[in-house]
Amino acid sequence: MGSTGDWKLADHPKLPKGKTIALIVLDGWGEAEADQYNCIHVAETPTMDSLKNGKPDKWRLVRAHGTAVGLPTEDDMGNSEVGHNALGAGRIFAQGSVVLIASFSGAKLVDQALESGKIYQGEGFKYIKEVFGTGTLHLIGLLSDGGVHSRLDQVQLLLKGVAEHGAKRIRLHVLTDGRDVLDGSSVKFAETLEEDLAKLREKGVDAQIASGGGRMYVTMDRYENDWSVVKRGWDAQVLGEAPYKFKSAVEAIKTLRAEPKANDQYLPPFVIVDDSGKPVGPIVDGDAVVTFNFRADRMVMAAKAFEYADFDKFDRVRVPKIRYAGMLQYDGELKLPNRYLVEPPEIDRTSGEYLTYNGVRTFACSETVKFGHVTFFWNGNRSGYFNPEMEEYVEIPSDSGISFNVQPKMKAVEIAEKARDAILSKKFEQVRVNLPNGDMVGHTGDIEATVVACKAADEAVKIILDAVEQVGGIYVVTADHGNAEDMVKRNKTGQPALDKSGNIQILTSHTLQPVPIAIGGPGLSPGVRFRRDLPSGGLANVAATMINLHGFEAPADYEPSLIEVVDN
Repeated sequence: MGSTGDWKLADHPKLPKGKTIALIVLDGWGEAEADQYNCIHVAETPTMDSLKNGKPDKWRLVRAHGTAVGLPTEDDMGNSEVGHNALGAGRIFAQGSVVLIASFSGAKLVDQALESGKIYQGEGFKYIKEVFGTGTLHLIGLLSDGGVHSRLDQVQLLLKGVAEHGAKRIRLHVLTDGRDVLDGSSVKFAETLEEDLAKLREKGVDAQIASGGGRMYVTMDRYENDWSVVKRGWDAQVLGEAPYKFKSAVEAIKTLRAEPKANDQYLPPFVIVDDSGKPVGPIVDGDAVVTFNFRADRMVMAAKAFEYADFDKFDRVRVPKIRYAGMLQYDGELKLPNRYLVEPPEIDRTSGEYLTYNGVRTFACSETVKFGHVTFFWNGNRSGYFNPEMEEYVEIPSDSGISFNVQPKMKAVEIAEKARDAILSKKFEQVRVNLPNGDMVGHTGDIEATVVACKAADEAVKIILDAVEQVGGIYVVTADHGNAEDMVKRNKTGQPALDKSGNIQILTSHTLQPVPIAIGGPGLSPGVRFRRDLPSGGLANVAATMINLHGFEAPADYEPSLIEVVDN
C-alpha cells in the first residue's frame, strides 16, 4: 500500500469509535478437562472464572493450533510466535496444499526449500559455500523433532545436501530440548544423528558433533534476558571450552543426565575431544556457521554475537573471521542475520498498522520474555513502531539467572499496573498486554509453581479490568495457545501416562487445546455478542473482532470477526 488513503477503514455501521479497549493475552492458558494436572483449574482464578459465566454471548473458545495458526496439520501445537502473528495479522492464506498464516510457518518454508533444492541455489548458501574447500561448516541449533524451533529431519536433509554440494568438514553444535518434546528424548536424537554422521564419514566427509548443552542454559536465550546463556554457547562452540569434556555426544548426554535433577533443557555445556583431549571442532578463522533453527526468537542473540563487530554484551575473547548465515532472517528490521538460507515471505497489512493509520493510539506492554510477542510478532515480525507519535511500547525486565518456577508470579502485577496507568491516562484507545506466567512457568514442569503462576495472572487481569470499568471501556481477554491447563503427557485413553518406573510423565510443552476469549466492559455496545456461525473460529479471527470494537469494518480479506450486533 502506498498512500494513507489506501489504509482507510470504513466505519462500522453500529459500533462507535473512541472507546478504550484493553486486550489481554494470557500466555499458555488453554481450556481442558478439570483435574489435578490442570493448573488453571486448581488455581484460584475468580476473575477468569467470572468471565466464563458469560458463555456463550461473551465467552467462547477459539482454536490456537494447527491450520488455525498456519501450521501444517492439526497435530501441530501452537506456540507464542505463530499465535501472536495470527492475533495481529488476521489472515490465513492458502499456499499450495498447505494452509499458511500471513505470519508464515518457518518450518514449512524450510521444508519447501529443502525439497525443491532452492536452499542450495540462494545467495546465502553460495556465501557459506565459499569456504567448503578450505574451512569447516558449523551447524548450530536445537536437536529435536518438536517442530517448534527446529526439526531433526531437516537437519538430516541439510547434512546430506551440504555434503553433496561440497562440504568436506562439518561440525555440529547441538542443543538438547526436553521442552517441546519429552525430557530424555535427547539421547535418541543424538544416536540418530551419530548414525547419519558415521555414514557421511564412510563417504569421506569429516563430520562430527563438536559441542552441546541444554537449550535453556546454552545459546538459546531470547530478548536479551540473560546473556550468560549465549556466552556459555560461545565458549563451547567458538573457544572449545566447557566444564565437561567427552569423546561423543551420546556419552555426554547420558552421563550428564545421570546427575541428580538433570534434564534436557538445562544440561551444562560440553565439548567433544579427541584421544589427546583436544576439542574436535572449535570455530576458527575461515570457517562458515549456520544456525539452523527456523524460529527466530531464540536465535537473535546468538546471531548478534556472530555478526556484530561492536558486540559488547560479553567478552567473546576470540572473534573468528567467519561466514555466518541463519536458516532464515531472524529479524527483518535489524536485517539480522545479513545472510540466510531460506527467503522469508512478506507479512504486511497487520491490524496494528491499519489501526495506527486510522487514528487508534496504542500502548503495548509485557516483560522481556514476551515483550516481542505483543510488539514484533504482533506486527508481522517487524521491529519498532509504525508511528512513534501514535504508539508506546513498554518492556519490563524479566527476572534473569533463575528458572521461572522460582519466582512464578514473574512481573504480572507490574505489567498490569502499567496497563492500568495507560488506561486511566485516556491517552490510548488500545492497551495491549501479554501475561507470560502460565506459559513460562508451565514450561518448567513444576505443577505447584504453575498453580501460583495462574493465580498471579488472574490477579493481574483483575487490576486491568478494574481500570477498564473506571473509564467506561471494553475488554478482550484471550490467550495464544495452551500449556498450563494440562501438565501431564496423556495415553491413548486420555489418562496420565507413566514412565517405566510408574511415575507420571510431566508435560512441559504446549498443548492442542483451544483457548478462551471473553469480551465485556461498560463500553461494550448493547447487542454485541459472539456469533453462533463460527464454531471453528481461531486466533486469526481476533484481529477483525478488535477492529470492529474500535468502530471500523475490517479489511475484506481478514478472517471474519467473532462478534455481531443484534437488536435487543
